[in-house]
Amino acid sequence: MNSTSRATGRTVLVAVRAMVVLTLVLGVGYTALITVIGQVALPAQANGSLVRNASGEVVGSSLIGQSFTDADGAALPQYFQSRPSAAGDGYDGAASSGSNLGPENPDLVAAIRERKAAIAEREGVAESAVPADAVTASASGLDPHISPAYASIQVDRVAEARTLPVSEVRRLVAEHTQGPDLGYLGEPTVNVVELNLALDGLGG
Repeated sequence: MNSTSRATGRTVLVAVRAMVVLTLVLGVGYTALITVIGQVALPAQANGSLVRNASGEVVGSSLIGQSFTDADGAALPQYFQSRPSAAGDGYDGAASSGSNLGPENPDLVAAIRERKAAIAEREGVAESAVPADAVTASASGLDPHISPAYASIQVDRVAEARTLPVSEVRRLVAEHTQGPDLGYLGEPTVNVVELNLALDGLGG
């Protein structure tokens, strides 16, 4: 075996050793370390921010929106409604996306007008009182939040459906209203899944 062949063999051996070591350190060790840190320091976030009901059953995630409608797609009156979703058939985590329609697209304009009229009738308010997030989907189609303005126009309906005092429902909305991230990023939001779960805890 000449010197060139020996040098090539050593290079290949070094490369294989480096690959094995780096795979074990970065592919296995690092992953295991981060998994342990996540489970110890932030177990809820590491496991998907799951939301459980009073019986301990998983009913959703605080990070993913879901619909509160019947089999025909009609809004359940006892629940706050989420914003529309363009993800698959609606809130499909495997098909996260927006509608990809521009603001002047005739189909989108027609859908917004239809939604606005339906929500105004359902909530008993003027169409001008229906906020933008009530009639438009988020970019991901999975946004779990609505604006306090959209939550506010739903309070009377939910209170009536559950025979609860309006003040009690407004208190829950206030408790589940989150301020802007870091105090200045974005707008206040209301997590619909968590709010509806709190309502179920009240009964009515």
